[in-house]
Amino acid sequence: MALEIEGTLHKKFDEQNINATFKKREFVVETDEKYPQLIKFELVQERCSLIDEFSTGDKLKVEFNLKGREWNEKYFTNLHAWRISKVGPAAEQGGGNFPPAEEPPVSNDEAYLDDLPF
Repeated sequence: MALEIEGTLHKKFDEQNINATFKKREFVVETDEKYPQLIKFELVQERCSLIDEFSTGDKLKVEFNLKGREWNEKYFTNLHAWRISKVGPAAEQGGGNFPPAEEPPVSNDEAYLDDLPF
């Protein structure tokens, strides 16, 4: 399921190597609403560097897939970001839009996560 949200970059975390073949990086966007929400996204594998070009306080549009799974009778939801772009005056100057040009396919085969509790 592909979705998008706009907000302000609140925090970005360091890249984590989960195992020898899987890495992820998380970041938080604060929504611009009457009651702002702090929404945590994750970038995986080669997309971990997409957030590098942005600083805390930047206005962003994040395009992401909603993922859910079960592990040991517990249910987890993740927001997998696949494109990040700047919004506002800086975006008009040509910076901040990153590939991929098309949405990545949504895969139900995430066997590498089957034994992870998060």
